[in-house]
Amino acid sequence: MAAVAEALEPWSTVAPRRKRAAGRRPRRDGGQARGPQAEPEADSEAVLRRLREAEEDLRISDFCHSALETITQCLRKQLEQLQALAEALGRLQLDLSPGGSGEPLPMSAFPVKCVCYGLGNFASCVTARTQLAFMLLFLETCQIPRSHCWVYDPLFSQTEVSVLTSLGVTVLSENEEGKRSVHGQPTAFYMPHCGTALYNNLLWSNWSADALSRVVIIGNSFRGLQERLLTRILKENYPYVAKILQGLEELPLPQTPRYTDAFNDTSVHWFPLLRLEALPRELWASREEPDYQNCEDLEMIRKPTHCAGQV
Repeated sequence: MAAVAEALEPWSTVAPRRKRAAGRRPRRDGGQARGPQAEPEADSEAVLRRLREAEEDLRISDFCHSALETITQCLRKQLEQLQALAEALGRLQLDLSPGGSGEPLPMSAFPVKCVCYGLGNFASCVTARTQLAFMLLFLETCQIPRSHCWVYDPLFSQTEVSVLTSLGVTVLSENEEGKRSVHGQPTAFYMPHCGTALYNNLLWSNWSADALSRVVIIGNSFRGLQERLLTRILKENYPYVAKILQGLEELPLPQTPRYTDAFNDTSVHWFPLLRLEALPRELWASREEPDYQNCEDLEMIRKPTHCAGQV
């Protein structure tokens, strides 16, 4: 347990200094927000200044402190799980080595990556800017280097790409549609108010107990999706969300009037390995890629497709 405690120490939450719709629909107006939170897009320096202000407002809020506690609690549990697995594998390696002279696996801390989808136009939308500011505080609190963070939204303007690059995160050049595998690396997916198809695609891309045990999703409440969608629609259109409901642990972020637009219906989801391994074996056998041909309200911008023979 001492090794586990040492590995977990960097995850201590930093103490603070002194219902929007659940699915983010693709905007048809070029990404410009409307209503009282809409602002004209400014230049990079002005956007950075507004972002810093949003970050400092969040930093001193009770919401931020409580929300970060919730997220780090899930990450801590995941790290404990991976640490225990590594120790078990180390002991197995010793047992299988001739004469028991094998070297145990290293007990180094597990570096965590962050992938963010669906922020929207934070240069002109207060809600999106608040969500980005919270992500930066999350990276800081969990000591995830910004160089280990990848961000994408098909609606980003050139100004927003420039701002994100200056912040030290990597802006993806391709619309992955959420289909990113963790490749054995613990990864936190920050997906505030994304469409259900993005979560479904992400689950499909990591459809194994080993991969999902390394995934944390900060986004729309899966339990809320289950309550709002007809069972038939959930199973037909978003089968991987439907199938994983019994294999996850969900902790809702705290609700506060000030940040309702930004974090309404938002939860942290992680996937305990024991729960995943208890699911029926046949559940993992079906891995058909989602196509959404019969989905009327997709809430996701698809990547461009090219005709056969087109360069």
